[in-house]
Amino acid sequence: MARIAGIDLPPQKRLWVGLTAIYGIGRARAKSLAAKANVDFEKKIRDLTEDETNRLRQEIEKEGRVEGDLRKEIQMNIRRLIEVQAYRGIRHRRNLPVRGQRTHTNARTRKGPRRGAVAAKKKITGKKG
Repeated sequence: MARIAGIDLPPQKRLWVGLTAIYGIGRARAKSLAAKANVDFEKKIRDLTEDETNRLRQEIEKEGRVEGDLRKEIQMNIRRLIEVQAYRGIRHRRNLPVRGQRTHTNARTRKGPRRGAVAAKKKITGKKG
């Protein structure tokens, strides 16, 4: 089983699909990494040799941030926006859409389920017999 950047790659999948399991690597980047490492990107991960795995690992390290480093950097960017009280930071803090989407309707994924209107108590009208 190939382990790259702290992630166990799925052995039954092709290389370019399996590399997308690593946070920060998409389809295009996976194919370009395979080309730079001189590995066939259509090859199954279980068929990779130790040498090919090592070349891939080196290319990923050389190219830049993936997994933990990338997640940490993104979180730091969001924290900075919140601290300087930028508009985007305020939207992050309030759990509202950040990129200009409307919120009057929709935005349910970001806002969560609707809170129903609080029903007022009905007054009991006592009839005297």
